[in-house]
Amino acid sequence: MATATAMDGVRHRTVEVNGVRLHVAEAGPEDGAVVLFLHGFPDLWYGWRHQMAALAARGYRAVAPDLRGYGDSAVPPDAANYTTFHVVGDLVALIADLGQPQVFVVGHDWGAIVAWQLCLLRPDLVRALVNLSVAYHPRGPERSPVQAIKALCGEDHYICVFQKPGVAEAEFAKNDLKYELKKIFGMRKPAPLIIAKDKSFFDSIDSDGSCPPWLSEEDVSYYAENFEKTGFTGALNYYRCIDLNWELSAPWTGVPINVPTKFIVGDLDVTYNTPGVKDFIKKGGFKASVPNLEDVIVMEGVGHFINQEKPKEVSDHIYEFFSKF
Repeated sequence: MATATAMDGVRHRTVEVNGVRLHVAEAGPEDGAVVLFLHGFPDLWYGWRHQMAALAARGYRAVAPDLRGYGDSAVPPDAANYTTFHVVGDLVALIADLGQPQVFVVGHDWGAIVAWQLCLLRPDLVRALVNLSVAYHPRGPERSPVQAIKALCGEDHYICVFQKPGVAEAEFAKNDLKYELKKIFGMRKPAPLIIAKDKSFFDSIDSDGSCPPWLSEEDVSYYAENFEKTGFTGALNYYRCIDLNWELSAPWTGVPINVPTKFIVGDLDVTYNTPGVKDFIKKGGFKASVPNLEDVIVMEGVGHFINQEKPKEVSDHIYEFFSKF
């Protein structure tokens, strides 16, 4: 498997956008329709390497930034600099730099959340969307997301634990980084990730720390090198802005996502198995919030990192959908 530095046809550059520096990887013809790929946690542009190659081979210009806080992009220290308004602002400026009035967008995990918000705030910039793993949940006015998670899953849910600055960082510093990344990427627990009082975050993940069959040791080394450089505070700050995002987004309460959309999730994905999510997706709540949701694909036997575990299938789904527009 090719490493990040040896991938054929991938170009790397740095773009100054919205007051920060973004590292951007690109593949495919520069005059091709842009497909903007947005990664999640703890990922990088590199998580899209398979889809970039597949879409570039079909004539698209595949563009995958390291989001702020990750990889070779800027890592602002203050959690308040990671609201969806900051990150969406980065993408609006990046799209302007790419020189096309509209782009296709693909998001996974936190990248999916950011993609939903981009479509909510600037639907004029998005031609069509494919999102993976995280469905769109409209803003609930009654209580904040962290309050809702505590009510549903208790204070030991990993998102609640991630709220405290320095706590998760200290835990990530305890173990070998490659082992930690293999644990996370190998996660296949179809239930909420609850951290027991006498357990660590990594103890609560069901994988054994061996390298998943869809990753190589070289892939893991690339991830480890990047997170050794940046640490995890920037990535964790996305979680620490969840309630701030809720406060700031009050004017958009009840506003639907109107961009044409396809959604893909694995049936072993922890997000899909969060209480209430399957019913929300299957019984009409998701469609009501995303009226132009054209398809929902649930892939059997697949975990959270679906774009890397099933690269060809996901690439084909993306191409099939975008080729309509």
